[in-house]
Amino acid sequence: MNGKEFLEKLKAEIHNAVVGKDDVIELLAVALLAQGHVILEGVPGVAKTTIAKSFAHAIGLEFSRIQLTPDLLPADIVGTVYYDQRTSEFKIKKGPIFANVVVADEINRAQPKTQSALLEAMQEGQVTIEGRTLPLPKPFLLIATKNPLEYEGVYTLPEAQVDRFMMRIEMGYPDKEEELEMLLRKDKGEFREVKQVFTPTQILNLMAQVRRVTTSEEVLKYLYEIITKTRKDNRLLVGASPRAAEHLLYASKALAFLRGRDYVIPDDIKEMAPYVLAHRLIVRADYEIEGVKSEDVIREILDEVEVPV
Repeated sequence: MNGKEFLEKLKAEIHNAVVGKDDVIELLAVALLAQGHVILEGVPGVAKTTIAKSFAHAIGLEFSRIQLTPDLLPADIVGTVYYDQRTSEFKIKKGPIFANVVVADEINRAQPKTQSALLEAMQEGQVTIEGRTLPLPKPFLLIATKNPLEYEGVYTLPEAQVDRFMMRIEMGYPDKEEELEMLLRKDKGEFREVKQVFTPTQILNLMAQVRRVTTSEEVLKYLYEIITKTRKDNRLLVGASPRAAEHLLYASKALAFLRGRDYVIPDDIKEMAPYVLAHRLIVRADYEIEGVKSEDVIREILDEVEVPV
């Protein structure tokens, strides 16, 4: 099975429960195959959790949802050790993080201590419970949802954690046709549950194929020039990190694979750059007051950097 066939089959199945959102489905597939994690940003009610859950069910992976709140403790996520009186032994009770696709709803509502419990899982693919290190299932994808309009009762995500998310995907309101179709299908009861159409073994095989996608030296230099310009731009307080460059490369390889190619072209990098870089860049306060956004800076940089032939 190639990348194009996988994406078409995935979209067709998810559309049983979700109207449209082809771009979001493709970006989630990119993150999964590139072994990255995602911030799904949007106001409540735009189907962030629904699309994540449908995505997990279609690819045949175990799904878990964590509703983050200010009183949530790290042990509520990773698990804890308890004493079993029947066997007179201490045993580990695994938390909801032990799934293939984990949705962390409203991640910015959790305290920094609880948010940090996700760092090891995201970076190392493992968690530590009372000194015992346990591997997480493979593949592992964390989808953190976030409401960009809330400012009360929320905590700012640490930069170290933000940098570990491969992509930020913004989900806005559906357009007129999509919303009317959604209401019509709701009225007629036409939405169906998403069924499993892939196996975990198939997903792992696709991930192995993505790793074999090649990138020429000219395209790597193009990627490097984009990253370097973010570090030199005087409108930015913080530019893209080496991890950002790595994530941009892996995401571009996954996108190339889904488009039916075994090599990366500059357009892959250009298309993925806003999703991979925007959430990592910090605009200086004086420019932010003027309305400058990180997405604007990236678009200008992409226009300035010479595209290799």
